[in-house]
Amino acid sequence: MRAACFVESGKPMEIMTVADPAPGPGEVLLRVKGCGICGSDLHVTELGGAVRRGTVMGHEFAGEIVAVGRGAKGPNGPWREGDRVCTMPGISCGSCLACLSGDVMGCPRLRVTGFGDIGGGYAEYAIGGERMTFRLPDCVASADGAMVEPLAVGLHAVDVAGLSTGEDVLVVGAGPVGLAVAVWAKILGARKVVVSDPAGHRRALAAKFGATDLIDPSREELLPAFERATGHAPRLAFECVGRPGVVQQIAQIAPRGAKILSAGMCMALDSYMPLVFGAKELTLQFCSYYRRQDYELTLAMLEAGRLDPLPMVTDRIGLDALPGAFERLRKPTTECKVIVEP
Repeated sequence: MRAACFVESGKPMEIMTVADPAPGPGEVLLRVKGCGICGSDLHVTELGGAVRRGTVMGHEFAGEIVAVGRGAKGPNGPWREGDRVCTMPGISCGSCLACLSGDVMGCPRLRVTGFGDIGGGYAEYAIGGERMTFRLPDCVASADGAMVEPLAVGLHAVDVAGLSTGEDVLVVGAGPVGLAVAVWAKILGARKVVVSDPAGHRRALAAKFGATDLIDPSREELLPAFERATGHAPRLAFECVGRPGVVQQIAQIAPRGAKILSAGMCMALDSYMPLVFGAKELTLQFCSYYRRQDYELTLAMLEAGRLDPLPMVTDRIGLDALPGAFERLRKPTTECKVIVEP
């Protein structure tokens, strides 16, 4: 099959012909119809040695089952060729406490997709695990099933943060993660969803994804802008940027007892002033991935017409265009979510 393979940090991916993956027991083989380019993919390739040469990356993918490994079953019976599905990016053991609770990405024996253990969706074919594969609703096109993963990221962040009904929230950063957080915060009971981003096109997208108020941090300070929108300082804030210094910036404006949920996955060393957190009794919470329940609720809301992720998709490209598009996203202009359609 043809796949985009990582070469080394500082160099574009290369389109290569590699062996077709074969599903083992309890696995399914997907013909990839759509795979989103994620910011974490961009950042991890900048860390020397984090990704092995020849790795097929891509963890936000969906497609059509073309082969079924021995005994592979879905929630409603055996998986079959032709089933349209999306999959979580990994294969878990299925029997540990984490797996049984739905926290499959926390399985101690997890084999991760797209970062070296298992080849990912920047290819014509990819493997999914039976317990981590989900049928797409009829209303969701196969390629668009790639959007389930980033939506589940946002849902998990809001759940971990413990959002209360009627609470006002600050979302710093309106990339795909920030947009997903904003839309779920609004659906799950936030009163005001105030989104801050310096890019005008991303603020415009945020208005379509649950934001009630928008802040341009290049023109106005966060605290007075948030106070004008809500009448108080932010007691719950989501960091969705992934750059050093943002958590500390939020801590400076947060009131006593506030909570900061970091969902930006900063991959560089960061620093903050413990005195600020201690004096204000702030809570700093982190989150990672999602649970099976997050995928299930996301798919149910898509089927019910309660979610529309497509305004987030700004570009659709073929596999040959992936290496160039991947490098351009290191300094994005108007792109938000780019979907590769192999």
